[in-house]
Amino acid sequence: MLDMFRYNWQVRQDWFEWCRDLPEEELTKERTGGMGSILATLFHVANGEQIWVNQMQGTTVLMKEGVSSLDETVEFTNMTRPVTEHFLQSWNEETASQTLTKKRRDGSDYVFSYEKILKHLIAHEIHHIGQLSIWAREIGRKPVSSDLIFRDY
Repeated sequence: MLDMFRYNWQVRQDWFEWCRDLPEEELTKERTGGMGSILATLFHVANGEQIWVNQMQGTTVLMKEGVSSLDETVEFTNMTRPVTEHFLQSWNEETASQTLTKKRRDGSDYVFSYEKILKHLIAHEIHHIGQLSIWAREIGRKPVSSDLIFRDY
């Protein structure tokens, strides 16, 4: 699991660097899909990770609605990533089988294993990487390579 998170973090960092050359208007421009903009989608991925990990750890979820700049998104990622990494470094079979219960709107419960939540987080970020890649091509720029086979993580 940790390897896949490290892969996603590496790709996310590459997207941050890719974004440094974009005008602010392109970062925040309303787009179809994702969370509506490049910046909001990058923040959404990091925020979703911290929400789920903090819930699994029983620690305080950071209630942050959004960010206003790329630097703020990078700072937020740099602040939350060590928490996730520490959680994953202590990962074992017992942790994998623990569960988190969430309420549905109708009052019944969803019960998710920690392993399933982590798999969801991995897939969630990869999904949004695909959206960012489409948006990159729409503005005439080459997207970040997300080719796992050629990355060292």
